[in-house]
Amino acid sequence: MRTIRTAAAAFLLLLAATAFVTAQPSGSCCNSPGLVPAGQAGEPVFQDLPKSGKKCWIGEVNYFTWEFDKTPKMGTSILVIKLCDKDGKRVSDLAITGRSDMPSMRGAHDSGAVAFKTNRAGDYLLPVNVVMPGDWEVQLTFSRNGIVIFRGRIGLNV
Repeated sequence: MRTIRTAAAAFLLLLAATAFVTAQPSGSCCNSPGLVPAGQAGEPVFQDLPKSGKKCWIGEVNYFTWEFDKTPKMGTSILVIKLCDKDGKRVSDLAITGRSDMPSMRGAHDSGAVAFKTNRAGDYLLPVNVVMPGDWEVQLTFSRNGIVIFRGRIGLNV
């Protein structure tokens, strides 16, 4: 009987923790598709981003464009993000993290979440290290004041 109570308590604790992980932050500034939780607990959806140089809106407040400093190939390329307000003025008030990996070998070459750095021009920069040919993706997470407001992904074939 004691084992059943312990198992039931553990299950309820796990259920509560799962609900906490998958809950969306209140106060998010937009209803981005990048914030919709996936079917599995704790796995967010990363929205496919438009091609390099195209505007990608984060709600109605900001947009960004992305590009690499050179065509990604074996070695390191720098992902450059330019963040603007709705009037086209450059801003740098968001925190952006990036994570690169090979979807077909998930976890084998995962960079982990890495914070973008900003340069003097206000560009957000992230080195992406491609260690073998194949399909790669970079997952981007945009936050304001610690609250995730957008998630997107860039797919690459090297």
